[in-house]
Amino acid sequence: MSSATETKLTLLYGKVLTPEGLQEHGVLAMRGEHIVFAGEVSALPADLDQSEATVIRESDGYIIPGFIDIHVHGGNGEDFMDSDKEVLDTITSYHCSQGTTAMLATTMTAPKKSIDSVLKEVNEYREQGMPYTRLEGVHLEGPFISPKWPGAQNPEHIVTANIDWLEEWEQAYPGLVKQVTLAPEREGALEAITWLKKHNIVAALGHTDASYDEVLKAIDAGLSHGVHTFNAMTGLHHRNPGTAGAMLSDDRLSAEIIADGIHVHPAGVRILERMKQGQNLILITDAMSATGMPNGEYTLGDLPVIVKDGVATLKGNRDSLAGSTLTMIKGFHFLIREIGLSMERASEIASLNPAKRLGINHRTGSFKEGYQADVLLLNSDLDIDGVWVQGNRKY
Repeated sequence: MSSATETKLTLLYGKVLTPEGLQEHGVLAMRGEHIVFAGEVSALPADLDQSEATVIRESDGYIIPGFIDIHVHGGNGEDFMDSDKEVLDTITSYHCSQGTTAMLATTMTAPKKSIDSVLKEVNEYREQGMPYTRLEGVHLEGPFISPKWPGAQNPEHIVTANIDWLEEWEQAYPGLVKQVTLAPEREGALEAITWLKKHNIVAALGHTDASYDEVLKAIDAGLSHGVHTFNAMTGLHHRNPGTAGAMLSDDRLSAEIIADGIHVHPAGVRILERMKQGQNLILITDAMSATGMPNGEYTLGDLPVIVKDGVATLKGNRDSLAGSTLTMIKGFHFLIREIGLSMERASEIASLNPAKRLGINHRTGSFKEGYQADVLLLNSDLDIDGVWVQGNRKY
């Protein structure tokens, strides 16, 4: 692991994934925090001073943009709800080792004071500098959800949408909250969605009992996204399309998917991928504290969870999934090996699309000159051999 920013030129040779496609005989050049070139070796600028460059060659390997996870609760034994500097270091360093170069700290349905604490700690962490994966902000998953679909959220803390809370958080920490997940059919939700859109915060549906028509009404109000598609929402029926039907059929909604073969059957992932073409599908982990840890008992928020063979369920209720133990690199593998997507498409879903959803695709999520050098080096088996965050090699 390294923490010193490298200001000299670094050249990575291999198969480079650029916006134009996979360059089989490619090179990525980065200096300091930024990319200075990405493309075929033959097109490398002749005036680029390579005299003291660090050169890494992996001709059978792949060089792709770092992953961006917009829905993740924790990892390596820690939960964002318990945030302090040590907890944030633990979570971000672990997910950095798994290829995530940017993420949203995701909260749970909890008392307001607990959410206040997370926002305070994440804001301070961002201001003091982030040594591993960058925290681009916070995703509030709840507490404005449906008591009919709590999933692994504690129903005792569910409340109706409260714009006063949203205004307080935005005033205290401008721009920190990037996404809010709510149930659009609940009291006050449409007004909250309109407020969120006005403040450039992603309004997302999730843990919801909304009908098809209620979702469309919410989209008209500013709803633009849906979390962990198919999970904790009304399902698709041919005479009653429900929330899932609206997610599949309306191109105004981008959609998250937990690609682990547990939360959604591979056929369901294939159907969603075919319906959400272009930049409307986003890979997430929904990872909890047990990610990267052995079987045992853990917590998600303040609820007890049992993890066995990588599957997390609420203690005493094996039918209720409690987040996941997925990592972005494993989800990336699943999209390619189980769903049959190309590397280009899988990378779009794991990197470019979440960057676009967060409005940061002008600086990361793909390889262009001047963009942040958020880079993964994969070997021929697609396992991680190197991670750079803003040009700084972490692993």
